[in-house]
Amino acid sequence: MVVCICNAIREHQIRGVARTCTTPCQAYSALGCQPKCGQCTLAARAILDEERAAA
Repeated sequence: MVVCICNAIREHQIRGVARTCTTPCQAYSALGCQPKCGQCTLAARAILDEERAAA
């Protein structure tokens, strides 16, 4: 699933950095970009929270 259309970031990419990132901004930075319009930050945060809960 595409999480961020502006940066073409997919769900598996967010999950891949979830072990080292706790916020969407940290995740985007780890992926070499930054949020642009901000519409995706809630979805990114939910994915990060889900991954932390599963760990």
